[in-house]
Amino acid sequence: MAKPSPYLVEPDTKIKLSDIDPDDTGNLKSKPRAEAILERHRKKLFELQELMYAEAKHALLVVLQGLDAAGKDGTFRHIFTGVNPQGCQVTSFKKPTEEELRHDFLWRVHRATPGLGMIGIFNRSHYEDVLVVRVHGDLSKDQVEQRFEAINSFEKNLAEKGTTILKFYLHISKDEQRKRLQERLDHPQKYWKVSPEDLTERQYWDDYMKACEDVFRHCSTKYAPWYVVPANKKWYRNVVISQILTERMEGLKMAYPKSKFDISKTKVE
Repeated sequence: MAKPSPYLVEPDTKIKLSDIDPDDTGNLKSKPRAEAILERHRKKLFELQELMYAEAKHALLVVLQGLDAAGKDGTFRHIFTGVNPQGCQVTSFKKPTEEELRHDFLWRVHRATPGLGMIGIFNRSHYEDVLVVRVHGDLSKDQVEQRFEAINSFEKNLAEKGTTILKFYLHISKDEQRKRLQERLDHPQKYWKVSPEDLTERQYWDDYMKACEDVFRHCSTKYAPWYVVPANKKWYRNVVISQILTERMEGLKMAYPKSKFDISKTKVE
């Protein structure tokens, strides 16, 4: 059995993001070495996804959270490149539409969860509803706690129905975020990714850190764990996440379904 990741947030654990080094690269000291490992993980993920799709007894939900420029798009692009799109769906959660606002905050999320046999990836997620709205003072403390309970119940129900849930917070430093946002502004093909609101949100950095820490404490569970992944070094981030994914999928002990007919007596004419 694989050892638990050092970046796993154990249930009911209080952590301080300031105690976690976003520049950490564990035992990996070079990008070329990391790229070689990532390539092996990609091949394994392709095999495991094909198996999951064929067996259709399990689903995988990958939640990617992080502040602006944390690398959510890049994580998906680098890890899941080559995966068969037929068995994978990506959902980005933006500002709720008028229709979505007429329902409870989990309504639009439940509709996007993967069915059995599928991998679902959330680029941002239902956790926006206990982060952004909280930081900007739109929820009381009691309302936040009620949403924590609703999220835990929601995720437990998914897990009981066969969905493996893995949640990753991409942990970058404030200085690294500044560098990445400035690089986007300076690049003629990337400046469109930055809005004035992204820059304004930086003044709430400490509030976001506290809100994230509360999320980890209340919503990292055995059935839907949180991982705080050092993400200043993109190549290390990709290796950490891809390794956790492959290990958890291998642990499902999946098998291709048995034939419903006698293959030995069937010939193609």
